[in-house]
Amino acid sequence: MIEVKNISKSFDGNTVLHDVTTEFLPGKVNFIIGRSGSRKSVLTKCIVGLNEVDKGEIFFDGRNFTSLNKWDRRSIRQEMGMLFQGAALFDSMTVEENVMYPLRMFSKMTKAELQKRVDECLERVNLSGKNKLYPSEISGGMQKRTGIARAIAMNPKYLFCDEPNSGLDPQTAIVIDNLIKEITVDYNITTVVVSHDMASVIEIGDLINFIYQGNLWWRGNPASILNSDNKEVTEFVFPSAFMQEIRDALRQGHK
Repeated sequence: MIEVKNISKSFDGNTVLHDVTTEFLPGKVNFIIGRSGSRKSVLTKCIVGLNEVDKGEIFFDGRNFTSLNKWDRRSIRQEMGMLFQGAALFDSMTVEENVMYPLRMFSKMTKAELQKRVDECLERVNLSGKNKLYPSEISGGMQKRTGIARAIAMNPKYLFCDEPNSGLDPQTAIVIDNLIKEITVDYNITTVVVSHDMASVIEIGDLINFIYQGNLWWRGNPASILNSDNKEVTEFVFPSAFMQEIRDALRQGHK
């Protein structure tokens, strides 16, 4: 569980996060959504410690992350998995070498143990046998799955995903969504996803945090979006008259 308590952040005297309080639950896919420039990424960077907060506290399973120095934060950071936008694989490394990278950096596994763990992770994302291929030799969806395999290699308690469906066709996006959901539930991971993809939010989201102008403007689950009277949420999720008609039809169907 990750708890964010009253955090604020400023750059050059300009406050960009305003007293944000929320929580991200284990075994759940927790989304952070909002328009471009809403400060979703700033919030995420504060949570993982890439940005230092000006005020407030962040707790990882009761451990006050904000009170720790950079060396003491290392043990918590090793419990984090990261899935970057575009997968961010090393082009000069094979699929196997990419997945093995964090294990070589942060574990003391033997060569045999490293190989076993890599094979387990690749099997989990349905990439068995692709070990020796390079990123340029596999599809965008397979690259994302390799990124997920690398993100779970260290058995993380917390998984952060930045626009995981960026650049993917709708069918492949569904595959990635389902994989993130399965891994979250199977391993009881606290998963935090930053996304603009409302199809993903509705399909696999458990808890949704809507950020507006640096404020936590709304929090709820996918079902409650349909009945939300929050103007900014409605305009973001259903931006056109056509989409609003779909929402109204869905609302009617749930009565």
